[in-house]
Parts: sequence; structure tokens; C-alpha cells
Amino acid sequence: MPTCKLLLSFSLYVISLSVSAQTTESTYAEKLGYPKNAKVLILHVDDAGMSFDSNEGAINAMTKGVANSCSVMMPCPWVPAFVHYLKQHPQTDAGLHLTLTSEWSEYRWAPLSGKAAVPGLVDPEGDMWRSVEDVVKHASADEVEKEIRAQIDRAQSMGFQPTHFDTHMGTLLATPAFTERYIKLGIEMHIPVMVPVGHNTLIKEEMNLPEAQLQQMRQIGKMLWNAGLPVLDDLDNESYDWKIPAEIVNDDKKLQAFKTGKYIEAIKSLKPGITMMIMHCTATSEIFKQISGSGPTRKGDMLAMMDPLLKKTLQKEGIILATWRELKERRVKAKS
Repeated sequence: MPTCKLLLSFSLYVISLSVSAQTTESTYAEKLGYPKNAKVLILHVDDAGMSFDSNEGAINAMTKGVANSCSVMMPCPWVPAFVHYLKQHPQTDAGLHLTLTSEWSEYRWAPLSGKAAVPGLVDPEGDMWRSVEDVVKHASADEVEKEIRAQIDRAQSMGFQPTHFDTHMGTLLATPAFTERYIKLGIEMHIPVMVPVGHNTLIKEEMNLPEAQLQQMRQIGKMLWNAGLPVLDDLDNESYDWKIPAEIVNDDKKLQAFKTGKYIEAIKSLKPGITMMIMHCTATSEIFKQISGSGPTRKGDMLAMMDPLLKKTLQKEGIILATWRELKERRVKAKS
């Protein structure tokens, strides 16, 4: 699901800090040892584990295309299959897509903690709430943390050590209290946390945000950096909102060309620093339409990642592809 517009409408008042902010003098990419003005990119696939089609799409995008990172929704039914894949391919950059919502109409999941432990996260059907707003309305920060810990525990019990944390539908960036727990767990477990906290050029342009709010985010970045974790300079999450012309949704070649063109535009707009570009690559089968109407968008993402033209563009633009695993390794070596 799209996160940027939703999460940022809430998140940019996250954790009000009293420290006076200063303009970042260098990008986090430079601090991690990349060349000055380098454009470093994580091509990240959300929603692994959600369905068979989601798993296949993520794997195709990473093994047959240029995507190089993904994250897994631990409460979902196809998690075991994807974790089995990760065990066979241990160098895959895979994090936890920490999940507090269950947004589809007929295909749903419940919190791993159980209703008795986290009643505020459970809707009348016994599943997670469909919207971020409902989670904010009904759930406490303690319940949120309990469920996050349950998802982390399941991953680790299965032998899956995540390379990073991020947040499904932006829920963990929806209130300062939720974000505080999200960041706390990242620091406690020394696992990188997806929060756009550097220059935030793309976000600022898209949302027309005041500088004061961006400065608050930058302070969160300094907190994570000082804890020994790598952080992002920017986040690109527009792909879910690219409206696909109705006449091409069933034509794979035209769908691929359309989505590839959009990604090329986005890549050419990147500013120096580390940017995470989010997508939802899915190898849609006939059954996926029973889950969601987003199939063409998700299939288009997968096809774009597999398009040789996109790979050529990355090379032509001098983009450096990086993973969360690599960023963490570089942070260990970087000067404080």
C-alpha cells in the first residue's frame, strides 16, 4: 500500500526534540564513505510473505532484475515459504515490514500477539484494523511495541535475522509515541530503521513541507547515527500513485514500458545521498485479483525492475546500488 503521503501527514511532527537543528553539511552517503555527491539507491520491494504472488514477484525483481532489497510481513500466511527461500539465499537483503494493519477486504491476517495481549490492534473481525487511522484511534504504544516484538521474535525463531526494519503503510510513523517505540527497538537491537531523515528533497518537494518539520526529522537521524546505525537521506515512494492508463493494464509490454519510464524519471530526479525507492513487485496470477485490485500496479513494478532499459539507465546516471546490509557494514567502519 502507498505510505508516503499518509505517513508523512502524521510523521513529520514525530518526537519533538529540544536540540537546535543545523543544516546537514554532508550527506549520509558521504559519511558512510561513498564519493562526494554520490547518488546511492536502495531498490526496495515491500510485502514479501503476503501471498505466493508477492513472494514470486519479489524474487523475480531481485534475481532477474535490479531490485536489491525487500522486507517481509511476518503475520501473513506465505511467510514460511519466503523464509525458506532466504535460508537458501542468505545474502538476500531482507528486513521486516513491521505490520499493524490488514487492509484488504477478503484476505486478512491477525496480530501474532493474539487478541488478549493486544486488543487495541484487533478489529471486530478479529484481524488487524484496515486503516492507519483506526490503529491510531484504538491501539496504545505499549500494544504496538508488544506486537512489533512478537514479529521480530517470530522471524528470529525461524532463523531469519532481518537486515533492517520498515513499516507497512507507515503506521509506525503515524504518531510520536509509535515512532518512539520503532526507533527504540532499532537502537536496542542494533538493526537499521527506515526513516527518511537527511535532506529529504523528494519528500519536501512532494509534500511542500515547512523546514521546521524537516529539521525535526533530521534530529531523529542524528539520534540513530549516534547509536551506530546507518540512515537515509531521502525516500521515494510515489510508484503506487502512478495512474496506469486503462488501455494498457492487460498488455505486459506496454505496462512495462510505462512503469519503466516512470522509474527512469524518478531515478533522474534523485539528489546526492542515500535514497530508498519503494515498490511492490508482484507476479500476479488469476487469484491475486481476489486479494487486491492493485495487481497491474504491482505487476508493472516487477516488469520495470526486469527491464534492461532500467539497468542501462542506472549505469548511465552513475547510480550506486546499495543494500541495508552494506550500509550497516559501512556504518561500523565509519567515523563517528
